[in-house]
This record gives sequence, C-alpha cells and structure tokens, in this order.
Amino acid sequence: MNHPDIRAIVLGTLQTIAPEVDITALRDDRPLRKQVDLDSMDWLNFLTGLHEKLRVDIPEADYGRLVTLADVIAYLEAARKVQ
Repeated sequence: MNHPDIRAIVLGTLQTIAPEVDITALRDDRPLRKQVDLDSMDWLNFLTGLHEKLRVDIPEADYGRLVTLADVIAYLEAARKVQ
C-alpha cells in the first residue's frame, strides 16, 4: 500500500466521521482536528476507523503525535512498514 492509498483511506475514514467536510480544502500542515472541528469522541472514532481499515495499532500514547494530516499519514505509513 502506497502513500496515495493510505491518504485515500484516511480521507475516506474522515468523511465517515464528518461527512460535511470538504476534503479538497484540507491542508496537510495544519492541525486536522481544528480544520474539521472534531471533538474528542469524533477523533477517537476516526482513529478507531483507521485501525479497523488498516489494521494498525495506534496506542493512546501516540495520539499526541497525530496533529496534522501529514502526521497521520506518515505515522500510518511507518506503522505498516513495521508489520
């Protein structure tokens, strides 16, 4: 699975949590939760959805590393390489 595939899964998962979000307007370098106005529960649902789709464990201790869209994608890419 390559970068565009993972990005598509991340954006698709995000749209299931926040269908009103225009994913074409998202910036890779800005805090994702602020861009899409996700509360704590939505964020947890988003991360759980990524886990289910990509079979990547995302420990709670790593949540703080997942700030921007680029951070999330890079984290998932690295985690999939380790598997």
